[in-house]
This record gives sequence, C-alpha cells and structure tokens, in this order.
Amino acid sequence: MRNRPQSISPPSSAEVADDVARALAEDLGSGDITAALIDAGRESAAEVRSREAAILCGRAWFDEVFRQIDSAVVTQWAYADGAEIGPDAVVCTLRGPARALLSGERTALNFLQTLSGSATAAHRYVQAVAGTGTRILDTRKTLPGLRAAQKYAVRCGGAANHRSGLYDAVLIKENHIAALGSLEEAVRLARGSQPKLMIEVEVENVEQLEAALATSADRVLLDNFPLSSLRDAVAKRNSHGGRRKELEASGGIEIETIRAIAATGVDFISVGAITKHVRATDFSMRFSG
Repeated sequence: MRNRPQSISPPSSAEVADDVARALAEDLGSGDITAALIDAGRESAAEVRSREAAILCGRAWFDEVFRQIDSAVVTQWAYADGAEIGPDAVVCTLRGPARALLSGERTALNFLQTLSGSATAAHRYVQAVAGTGTRILDTRKTLPGLRAAQKYAVRCGGAANHRSGLYDAVLIKENHIAALGSLEEAVRLARGSQPKLMIEVEVENVEQLEAALATSADRVLLDNFPLSSLRDAVAKRNSHGGRRKELEASGGIEIETIRAIAATGVDFISVGAITKHVRATDFSMRFSG
C-alpha cells in the first residue's frame, strides 16, 4: 500500500510556536492587568495535578507557552506524552517569575487539557478493539487550527492518523462520483494524477463495493454499513481476485458497538468523535511557594 509510516513525534517546533502565539494573543491581548499587580521580581513555584485518570499529551505546547511569556520559567515533567496518569498525579512542577506563571496558566492548561482529552479518547477506542487486529483512525473533524496537534494526540493515545488534509491522500466520496460520472472514472483519474498517493473510495452499498474492488483503489470506506453488510463486505473482499484492498468502516461509530464492528474483520475504523467531541481532561495548577 501507499501508506506512509507514522511517527509519534509532535509537530515541528515552528507549528507548536504558531499554535501558542495565536492562543496567547487572544488571551493576553495588550497585557495581563491582574498579574501586573504582583511585584515583577517575585519568584514562585507551582505544580500541575491531574484530577482524573488520563493519557498525557501536550507537553511541547505547555512548555512553549512559558517560553514565549518568560524563558526564565523552568518546568520539570514527571511523565512523558503518551503516559497513563492516575487521579491526583503531579504531572509537572514549575518555578519562575510569578507574573509569568499566572499569565501562562490558562493557555498552558488549555493545551494540556484538550490534547490529553483527545489522547485519552483515542486510547479508549483502541482498548475497545484490542486483540481484533483492527486499527482505529481519526478523521478531519478536528478543532480549527489545531489539526496537527490533535492528530499528534491521537497517536499518543495509540490510534493512527487518516489523511492530514485534502492534499496528502485521495478520498473519493459520493459528490466526487456524481461530478465525475462514475466511481470507476473517479478512481481512474485519481490514479493517473496521483500515482504515489493512497486512493480511497467511499461506498454506500454492496453493489458499489463490488465496483470499487474492481478498480485500482487502495482502500474502500464502508459508510454506515450495518454489521451484516460489513461481514458481507469483508467476505467479498477476501474472495476477490487481484491485490487485496483495505476496508475501513465509518459512520455512526460508538464506543459501545465498536468491538462488534471490529469483529467483522475490517482493517480500520475511523472515529470522528476522538477529535470532534473533545472532553477536556481535568488538570489544575496550584502555587506551592
């Protein structure tokens, strides 16, 4: 297949810095007028605790917040991104100018809570299909401006990334097929124009699946197929001659039903809720001196 190997490494330092600069601009504006009440020379220490079990994610963004506000702040981490943390765990300690700690607190925690929330959600889905051989994928349903960050969080949670955007893989959906005249023509044009990229085609019934299996597509997305149809789709794929195509289930995926979907034998299940329905992990920062 034409899939690229995926790294758990975070986005580039430049991307992280851009994310943080935007977040600080909307929070600090012309300056933190409350923190300005504190003597500029005062040094303080603080610690960040988790209030629930989670998968930690977001250290680079957290650190970058304080680097941009005041590089004199020193952070010491007790856990790496991707680590399982328990309730009441001290995940990091900080020391530096009190003004900087206060001004960066909310923005830093926002990144840590949001990205840990996505990583934790991904981990829950991965655990739900453990042992089946099916891999969990994210989607493009991400928070605007934080796609690379959330896709990194997904990897920290043990799941894998689907395409990053509209530029790095071809996904032919119903409207593309309608505009181009047929599924077969859409795949033919895609293969001719993007021979090195993965080509996936979405189908809505078994008849479309049979047509897709006869094309040069790499993967077939089974949109909102019931369990019985998923099993039929896997059987048809397995009995089809030629190069084996990957099958991806998508649409209406719930944590309660995902293991049954994986048991049908599909290769992937894509879950938009991992990044779209983000429940922030509960962290708090408290001054300790």
